Amino acid sequence: MIGNGGGYGYGVMGPTHHAIEDYGILLTLPHLRAFIPAFDEDIDGTLNQAAASADPAYIRLGRGEPPPGFSVPAYAPWRQLLAGHGMTVIVVGPLVGTYLAALQTLPDALRPNLWVVTELPLDKNEPPPALLEQLASGRGVCVAEEHVRRGSLGSELALHLLGQGIDPGAFHHLFAKAHHYATYGSQHFLRTQSGLDSASLLTKVAPGH
Repeated sequence: MIGNGGGYGYGVMGPTHHAIEDYGILLTLPHLRAFIPAFDEDIDGTLNQAAASADPAYIRLGRGEPPPGFSVPAYAPWRQLLAGHGMTVIVVGPLVGTYLAALQTLPDALRPNLWVVTELPLDKNEPPPALLEQLASGRGVCVAEEHVRRGSLGSELALHLLGQGIDPGAFHHLFAKAHHYATYGSQHFLRTQSGLDSASLLTKVAPGH
């Protein structure tokens, strides 16, 4: 299955066109896997991974939004895009591109270890050891996704860490706030209303900066 315009991608068309509960619902089906490419360059890798899997697949397409000049690393289910000595930030899919410019400018002491994940669920795509080591440092984690809280990666990751006895310190979760707005606008407008914009993320990773 291929879905175009994941999250708030269809913006002004309103809640009937927003896909913010999709992978949470679909991953309740046996063996299903969700693929959420983060960049346009990920499409070949995503299709190859989905085709090679014996499991049914849902591919959630969105618009890649990296800043100009950003070099997109080769496709992998988990990729670390920035390194620093701040907290860990984990983003699902193309939303990560909207954060890169703001996070790149932070000083090393505040700059987060920024990861993007493009394949779910976690029991078929566990966090890599390097990420778990960062989480175990206790410097905190922030999960951001264009999806409602119920059925989210944030919820699944919290359970995963609890089961492994890993305490990441502060746990922040930025997620889509459903359809509770008086008006509708672009994808950027709806992300801002949900607290998914860069300014909202910065209040978690670099408060007061």
